[in-house]
Amino acid sequence: MDIKLFDSELKVMDVLWREGDSTAKYISDVLKEEVGWNMNTTYTLIKRCIKKGAIERSEPNFMCHALIPKEEVQEAETNELINKIYDGSADKLFAALLGRKKLSPEQIAQLKQIVGELE
Repeated sequence: MDIKLFDSELKVMDVLWREGDSTAKYISDVLKEEVGWNMNTTYTLIKRCIKKGAIERSEPNFMCHALIPKEEVQEAETNELINKIYDGSADKLFAALLGRKKLSPEQIAQLKQIVGELE
């Protein structure tokens, strides 16, 4: 993924990923409620996302459609984190995550299943 989105832009994308295609007004209403942003702030961020190719705008009603899936952004952000903080080593990230807190037996079973699928 070549599109780099800032945290504020990701909040706009998150509304689209959760709710599906939405009007700019609706996105603005949601973010006013969730983050306290005014309409101008949200519209500016939507326009930035359009310019970057992350959102497609259509009429009527300034309808917004996400052009990139959440999974693609999650993967790009995870890769960036691994490269920036963990010297490109996914196992260092994994060890750091596991060392952070006590995992429930269900979480441990789920992680074992994920690792099993990778083998």
